[in-house]
Amino acid sequence: MDQLVQLSTAIIVLLSVASPLAAQELSGQARTGVLTRVATIDPLHPSAARNSALGAPRVPRQRGARMLHPKAATFAASVRPTRFSPAASAAQAGVVQMGSAALVNSAHSDHAILSNFDGVSSLDSAVTNFGAEFEPPDQGLCVGNGFVVEPVNSAYTIYRRDGSVIAGPFNVNVLFDEGLTEFTSDPRCYFDPTTDTWFATILFISADNTEARTDIAVNTSGDPTTPWTVYHLDATDDGSNGTPVHVGCPCFGDQPLLGIDRENIYIATNEFSILGPQVNGAQVYAISKRDLIKGAAKVHFVQFQNLTIAGDIAFSVQPALTNSGDDSDRVEYFLESIDPTGTFDNRIGVWAMTHTEAVSDGGIPTLSSIVINSLVFGVPPNAVQKGSTSLLTTDDDRMQQVQFSKGKLWGELTTALNVPGSPVQLSANAWFEIHAEVRDFEIASATITREGILAAPDNFLFYPALQVAPDGEVAMVFTISGPTLFASAAFARMSEGEHSFGPITIAALGSGPYAPSSTRWGDYSWAVADPNGKSIWLATEYIPPPDRQTVDGLQNWGTRVLEVSVHGGE
Repeated sequence: MDQLVQLSTAIIVLLSVASPLAAQELSGQARTGVLTRVATIDPLHPSAARNSALGAPRVPRQRGARMLHPKAATFAASVRPTRFSPAASAAQAGVVQMGSAALVNSAHSDHAILSNFDGVSSLDSAVTNFGAEFEPPDQGLCVGNGFVVEPVNSAYTIYRRDGSVIAGPFNVNVLFDEGLTEFTSDPRCYFDPTTDTWFATILFISADNTEARTDIAVNTSGDPTTPWTVYHLDATDDGSNGTPVHVGCPCFGDQPLLGIDRENIYIATNEFSILGPQVNGAQVYAISKRDLIKGAAKVHFVQFQNLTIAGDIAFSVQPALTNSGDDSDRVEYFLESIDPTGTFDNRIGVWAMTHTEAVSDGGIPTLSSIVINSLVFGVPPNAVQKGSTSLLTTDDDRMQQVQFSKGKLWGELTTALNVPGSPVQLSANAWFEIHAEVRDFEIASATITREGILAAPDNFLFYPALQVAPDGEVAMVFTISGPTLFASAAFARMSEGEHSFGPITIAALGSGPYAPSSTRWGDYSWAVADPNGKSIWLATEYIPPPDRQTVDGLQNWGTRVLEVSVHGGE
């Protein structure tokens, strides 16, 4: 039985009309290239040759955990003190509306929830990986044609909308034609209703540390149980295979971020040396959707490199999922939170790519950026959890999922929240609605039209993901935990025209503390608007019931998948 708990919220809402700090032309460089089609795989019947490791699996290196790279090279990842900034406290004080933290048992009271089931878990990952146990799951989710596909680290399952299993769990590498013990991480996927096509991506690093890439799997049948075509996007950038020569490479593209519009799919990575300390910042790729859908042997792409913004290297430039009909100007947008010192900041980078149709013909689009002011956000503290002194990793304040809908950009991130009168700093969810304008094929202005911070008294909110439905209703999913709350799956909704989210709904209560041997959480949740326009699908990490955890109990994470009505449950 699903456990639904209503938790009254504290909403911090700070409206502003933000003016640009500086408009800038792209200071990076662009190159064209082609991807090569490498395989066609049947996910239900993988080839025996490719998966020969089943007979005698070697012990894989730690797979499925994103490298612990900070948002900026100057921020030491090994030091995570709780940060209190007088300036940030002053900026956040006066707009905090802290409500009571009463928990109400209401097993079926939220009619907004249409589906609510356990997704891929630590048990599934271990079963499909020869007993090897990985963390964190890194949430992927895509929905269409009655299918729900959920790839995580390091397994995936295909469900019906009610949560019943169609196929799986499978080792996630099957979907990308990789050997079952190869290092992969950070899966994402998206179903494009305009072309009836499924897209999935994942990071790959070779066992000898000489090669890295983003694998791209494409299914044009509309049915994810049928064969997928696989392409490789080389990220080594050491001059091999036609790649550019970057400092410290061979390199890998950390946490491939996924966006899409009418013309292309977009992948943005953060480039790090595989073995050294070098950091080369964001790499942005535009890849021809037309070529991918055709199953072309050669697929055109463009790589933007050496990107800078606000006087520093660009980092975690999140491409937008652009809804059908919202890209009439053929502009793809990106958002980036700017906090190079890893403390507090109030700047957001807004990027625009124009001439996107040029990619399919071997041409180069125009990429430009602008910096605007926002509410104050900062690197969040790690989260307290019930029943354990160990803390849950909240990572940093980089921009999470981005969407472009009805002429507005939406983004969200985890932020530090200084509570007036309290010595305890919380983590909370900052969100932004931005209107951007392009003139002469470059971004000319961007204005924050709505923004705020969603928080809960004495509790920690982290790893938000947000989507807007065609009717303008917003749903945001995240993990919530606190001194009296195990890590749980939660969401909140906001109606069109409102300036704050409604009550937080805990859709699945955590069953216990995170395993003491575990140190990671996240690294991201995921949300997607259903192609039917009537609901939003959400997925995040939480602690599931014991029967969904590894048998030895060394890993006990799970994911929760939700379908939320966009019409208030009507």
